[in-house]
Amino acid sequence: MRKTSLSVSVAYSVASFALLAGCGGSSGQTSSTGSTSTTSSASSSDTSAATSSTTAAGATGSITVLAAASLTESFTTIANDFEAAHPGSTVTLSFGPSSGLATQVVNGAPADVFAAASTKTMGTVVDAGYASGPTNFATNSMTIVVPTKNPAKVDSLDDLTNPDTLVAVCQAEVPCGAAAATVFGNAGLTVKPVSEEADVKAVLTKVSLGEVDAGIVYVTDAKAAANDVTAIAIPAADNATTSYPIAAISKAPSPALAKEFVAYVLSDAGQAVLAQAGFAAP
Repeated sequence: MRKTSLSVSVAYSVASFALLAGCGGSSGQTSSTGSTSTTSSASSSDTSAATSSTTAAGATGSITVLAAASLTESFTTIANDFEAAHPGSTVTLSFGPSSGLATQVVNGAPADVFAAASTKTMGTVVDAGYASGPTNFATNSMTIVVPTKNPAKVDSLDDLTNPDTLVAVCQAEVPCGAAAATVFGNAGLTVKPVSEEADVKAVLTKVSLGEVDAGIVYVTDAKAAANDVTAIAIPAADNATTSYPIAAISKAPSPALAKEFVAYVLSDAGQAVLAQAGFAAP
């Protein structure tokens, strides 16, 4: 089975940066959109296929998938499994805030599939004519995370209103930021964050490093970072749920393979990976 590489080759990283930077976005561990890119490893015979073709296993070639940061772990696994089921295919993953990725798509970034953390963000791409017929493939909800030693003794949402408690959330235009605002509204609380981050992974980093006392993130991200943070459940009556839609880009460089990737995410195999990561069914 091919495995998604944890490190991207320098040559490919530079090329990806040039492409995305020219389209209103950037790649790398830290950027204005907070996006990161990974590519799956492949043998020389696999990478020799520069264009899409058809075999008994279906379409082959290379595709680029832009996905919300909260999908990092699950989509890396799904991409591995997809490549194993499609010999000769390579999936390049670019993760970041949904709003930033949507802007890249609308600005013409060469992408084949877009998976967003909210229907509103996907709507930006659909309304601009870059995708149609998106399908919801998962849902997620929010949780409080604190450093493992919880120095501020945060136990509930009410504790986040304490002016001495340092709270981080996602930026308001990012789905996880909008969801955090909904949580505070549902609970009738006024919380003044000291930090508004580009995506949910940045919030997790702030919390795990002890730079803030608490953060609001998706339950799936808290699960993925269980060794670095402690999750505190939000009451169901106050919580917010977001749906994740996926669609092939209308002008995808590899349209057949893009459609097969979307189908794989929606398949029992793809749904099992998402469930294991903590996502709920759509």
